[in-house]
Amino acid sequence: MAQFDIYANPNPDTQQQVPYLLDIQAELLSHFNTRVVAPLYHKGNISNLLHRLNPTLSIHGEVFILSISELAAVPVVYLGEAVANAHGDREDIIAAIDMLITGI
Repeated sequence: MAQFDIYANPNPDTQQQVPYLLDIQAELLSHFNTRVVAPLYHKGNISNLLHRLNPTLSIHGEVFILSISELAAVPVVYLGEAVANAHGDREDIIAAIDMLITGI
């Protein structure tokens, strides 16, 4: 498991609106049995967007919105195999985390 890996949402109740989860946890802490993730929404399924707090990410040619304010710890066993990686969006993801934590 690598930081910024993207996983299919394993929850059938939410996967229609939130098809993916982004792992934001540092690889240094990969020995934990949970990973901190943020949901990736279909573009039309989220409102009240703030550009810096909700960056867009492209997965397999489709645009998704990261909701960094909805962080959650998910057991590793639920995540399965990564379907993509957003390392190329690292700066935007870190800026969103900074916005959430520091407000700037």
